[in-house]
Amino acid sequence: MAVEVVKILRMEKGERDRLIEEEHLCRIAFRGERYPHIAPFVYLFDGRFMYFLSTKYGSKIDFFRKDPHVSVEVERYAPDLSSYRFVTLRGRLAEVSDPQEKRGVREGFVDLIRRKDLSRNVLMALGHSPEDPLKSIVEEERSLIWKLVEVQKIVGLKGGDGT
Repeated sequence: MAVEVVKILRMEKGERDRLIEEEHLCRIAFRGERYPHIAPFVYLFDGRFMYFLSTKYGSKIDFFRKDPHVSVEVERYAPDLSSYRFVTLRGRLAEVSDPQEKRGVREGFVDLIRRKDLSRNVLMALGHSPEDPLKSIVEEERSLIWKLVEVQKIVGLKGGDGT
C-alpha cells in the first residue's frame, strides 16, 4: 500500500506580499566559509525593497563583502504550529549609499519601532544602546543599510489555516 505524501500549500503573490508587509523580523542566510551563516534581522519593507540595518561588525560583514548573494526568510506561525506561513527570497544585498535614501530608510526604522511598539532593546541589534533616543538611528550612522535587490526566486508556503 502506497503512502500518500501531503504537500504544503503554495502561497499566492498577494499572500506573500502581505506577510512581508506585516512582519518585521527575518533571517538572512549568507554564504559562509564551510557552512551557511544565518543571522536574524529587523527589516523594513517599502512595497518594493526590503531594507536591513546591520551593525558594522561581525561575521556577516565579511560574508557580505565576499559574496552578497543571500536567502531571506520571513515567517509567521502559531505557537503549536497548527498554522504557519513562510516566504523565502533569493537575491543580492546592496549597500545603500545615497544620503536621501539612507535617511528615509533610517526614519522608516524609527517609525517601525514605534508602530510595532518594539522593545528599546532592539536598538542593540542596530548598533545603539537601549538608552539612546530613537532619533539617534537617523542622526548617527552606527549601522550599514542594505537592501535586497535582483530577487531571483520567491517561494511562499503555508499550512493549517494560514494565519
